[in-house]
Amino acid sequence: MLYLTLRHYSFVAAIADHGSLSAAAAHLNVSQPSLSNALDIIEARLQRPLFLRGRGQGVTITPDGRSFVKEAKSLIASARRLEQSGRSPLSQTSAALGCFHDLAPFVLAPALSRLRQSLPEMELHSRLGSFETLVRDMTEGTIDLAITWDIGLDARFSKRVLGHLRPHAFVAMDHPLAGRATLTLSDLAHEQLILSDDGLSVQHMVKLCQSAGFTPHLAGHAAPVEVMRSLAAHGEGIGISYSVPPSRQSYDGRDLRAIPVTDPAAEEPVVLAQLGDPAPGGTLHLIAETLEKADLFRFGGA
Repeated sequence: MLYLTLRHYSFVAAIADHGSLSAAAAHLNVSQPSLSNALDIIEARLQRPLFLRGRGQGVTITPDGRSFVKEAKSLIASARRLEQSGRSPLSQTSAALGCFHDLAPFVLAPALSRLRQSLPEMELHSRLGSFETLVRDMTEGTIDLAITWDIGLDARFSKRVLGHLRPHAFVAMDHPLAGRATLTLSDLAHEQLILSDDGLSVQHMVKLCQSAGFTPHLAGHAAPVEVMRSLAAHGEGIGISYSVPPSRQSYDGRDLRAIPVTDPAAEEPVVLAQLGDPAPGGTLHLIAETLEKADLFRFGGA
């Protein structure tokens, strides 16, 4: 445990700067006896004199004192920068932004573009991940913030809502439901569903279906969005996803429909998550404000 505090270090620096205990005490707004007693304690702790004291309370700094004062002032300056780091827009000159992998094709590039316009001096890095990896990366400090769903985030994380999305059902053109303008979850009760390959996404969708009164029949395929769309276009089941590419064809050229699922309970917020709370006025706070105003969710799933 450290015995000397920053206040002790500031006492020594003030005595060195002002050349006497009386002048230093006046500058620090403490009594001269208190300052003299503090210096006794400091020198006893260090087991060496920092100043030679004269009868009029004038002081002469010792060689050990000069070395100590130099380090003390450096320490005080570092502490001041650390305390004020949340107040300066330039307190952090680089930041790493994570993004949930299915959202990344839609929002990552627009997010980075907006941040580069608003914070041109900022060095930005990005990383994709699942719910679990984004939580781990924020906890370990590999990334500073993450654009993700409000899933798997505990009370350690602060969250700022960036937008809301509803799921869509990907349906082959010859499927009986293909002519519908909208669907509800109950419309899918007897269908084979193709879900995401992310475990928490699957759990979330299963719970939504159960809240609608049925346990979903899973087609046995767990896939990224584009694979899911291709499987759906070929009649392997109905794909369900919150990420909706604008194309009406799968990668292999098959036509399909993306039909919104309108259950109010199915609409989910996309959040900007961070471990702890951002310091007001700090870099991460500025990033969060910029992304909140960016209107990133104009694509098909909005």
